Amino acid sequence: MDNLDWALLRSFLAVVEGGSLSAAAKSIGATQPTLSRHIRELETALGVILFTRSAQGLDPTNAALGLVEDARAMGAAAEALNLKAQGRSQQLQGTVRITASVIVANLMLPPMLAALRQAEPSIQLEIVASDTNQNLLRRDADIAIRMADPTQNALIARRLGDTPLGLFATRDYFDRRGRIASKQDLRHHDLIGLDRGDFLIRAFSAYGIGLAREEFALRTDDGMLGWNLLLAGGGVGVGQLVLATRHKQLEQVTSILLSPLPVWLVMSEEVRSNARIRRVADFLSDAIGDVLGKS
Repeated sequence: MDNLDWALLRSFLAVVEGGSLSAAAKSIGATQPTLSRHIRELETALGVILFTRSAQGLDPTNAALGLVEDARAMGAAAEALNLKAQGRSQQLQGTVRITASVIVANLMLPPMLAALRQAEPSIQLEIVASDTNQNLLRRDADIAIRMADPTQNALIARRLGDTPLGLFATRDYFDRRGRIASKQDLRHHDLIGLDRGDFLIRAFSAYGIGLAREEFALRTDDGMLGWNLLLAGGGVGVGQLVLATRHKQLEQVTSILLSPLPVWLVMSEEVRSNARIRRVADFLSDAIGDVLGKS
């Protein structure tokens, strides 16, 4: 054992302090399979058993307890080295590629990215506005803002909060067509929905509202077009509360409540040690979290 990987010791410490793989994964933003693999590699390198399983989780062996203080000392040294390596913000440079839905990319991110550029002028940003999930493992993007739970174990995910959803139309539209007092009233209104996607049909169905594709009077898979149709008074559509409150002409249908969507920031585990990507991820996490906290 000539060179011991600090990543293995970091995972080891997280499991010792957390008492289980799940707690350790949450504390350092790793996946349980990765932590399990790190523990096995460390045990092989050291030639000892580090943990035994119990009803409470993972119990460190005497051999493991003898390593804890040395591992903590290495951790403190590594953190000090990391801080020195990062130095001032202008030492962070290069390109970070971000992907988000069309709506989020156009209506939520711009002021955040402008502020990020002021804070980190040496970091260039590439933005992919797409409602199709980019493959982070293939490095189609470095960071993704998603409204669905990540399913791939090799990704690091931070849940930033929830974005409330609602049904909206302009006040002029409701003055002309009448308000919606019940689910049944929806069938007498112009609904704005998706063309080929079935997300809204499935979402309404979950609330006991069975709607066929043809019952949506205006259909488009372009998120921005659908939003602009809503703002123009074209009909009733689904929108994020945090965005709808910016427009005085919009009125929410309070008789039909929709479940909020979770908002995740997702990265490939391979880029976790990249200082500039981590800096952008932390900045966006704080900025988006602040916006969601006010919704």
